[in-house]
Amino acid sequence: MNRRSFLRWANLAGLTAGLPSVRAFGSTADDSKPASPAKKTASPETILLKDYRPNSIYKIPVTEIPRAKFPIIDMHSHPYAKTASEIDAWVKTMDEVGVQKTIILTMTTGAEFDEISRKYSKHPERFEMWCGFDFSGYDKPGFGPAAVKELERCRQAGARGIGEIHDKGKGLRSGKSNAPGMHPDDPRMDSLFDKAGELGMPVSLHVADPIWMYQKMDIHNDGLMNAYEWRLDDQPGIVGLSGMVDIFERTLARHRNTTFIACHFMNLDYDLARLGEVLERNPNLHADISARYAETGPIPRFASQFYAKHADRLLYGTDMGFDKAMYQVTFRILESLDEHFYENEQFGYHWSLNGFGLSDEILKQVYRDNAVKLLAARRS
Repeated sequence: MNRRSFLRWANLAGLTAGLPSVRAFGSTADDSKPASPAKKTASPETILLKDYRPNSIYKIPVTEIPRAKFPIIDMHSHPYAKTASEIDAWVKTMDEVGVQKTIILTMTTGAEFDEISRKYSKHPERFEMWCGFDFSGYDKPGFGPAAVKELERCRQAGARGIGEIHDKGKGLRSGKSNAPGMHPDDPRMDSLFDKAGELGMPVSLHVADPIWMYQKMDIHNDGLMNAYEWRLDDQPGIVGLSGMVDIFERTLARHRNTTFIACHFMNLDYDLARLGEVLERNPNLHADISARYAETGPIPRFASQFYAKHADRLLYGTDMGFDKAMYQVTFRILESLDEHFYENEQFGYHWSLNGFGLSDEILKQVYRDNAVKLLAARRS
């Protein structure tokens, strides 16, 4: 299952070191891929943007990276594998691509968390379970103690962190548990975030969504192919991306003893300079890079400079299923210097991608070392 198919499933469910080989010059990334089957021949005037599948014309090197250059801890995944055989297959893929451990953000509490933990318990060294928050009664007097109690129970049942908690501008969500209108900086959340810090449980928080989801769906929208499917511009009362970043930063300042992970570059992949400023102001914050490879791939020089400056605060993550090809495209973007290539199976944009060519030192930090420090610190 790749990210695009998972997102469709999740939306329906109520969730929204080998050396690389290089092909010879004159070969392109698309040479070995069969052309997407066309439903019917279309004229240029009737081709829809969502059906646009360009092939690169450039005869330039194509780097194949079957295995990450250094061992990996994947800090952002979900319980995509549903059966014992699928979980075993996932472990096999992890072995082949170089992933030592995967953090499973279950987003759940109660019996659902316990069931997911049971399924993955055969591989305790390869998968780590994180729970969600229970927002039941968030709009009633006295909210807090019961949610804290359930968090403590999940910790005793094996949860080592919390996530992925969502707020795309209309309120908090943890899997199927919703708190419309309540944002992370709401005083009602204080006891939960404080308890997370006391228990040494990092909080993986997803605020907002990519900027083009909030922009007008018109000819100027750079990410229209994805934006229209996941649009947020037509929802009244929604807090915009910038406002959600402000809310997150107030939350960080309010809970200095709690470690937070901003999922997906805090959705500031379009404004990495602002993300860098937020990181510099908040020592209790890390950012994962999951599911934002296509969003940063078009700006390789600026993105690689950002990685160099903030390498000690970034965490590798996927959030895109467990297919081998999915991992490998992330390696290609992070490790290679390839230019102008497309990835239509994992990502839904019209633009081409480029590799960052990150140094060994940065790769080691992002792939594993930063995660090791973060996970070890919570046990002190």
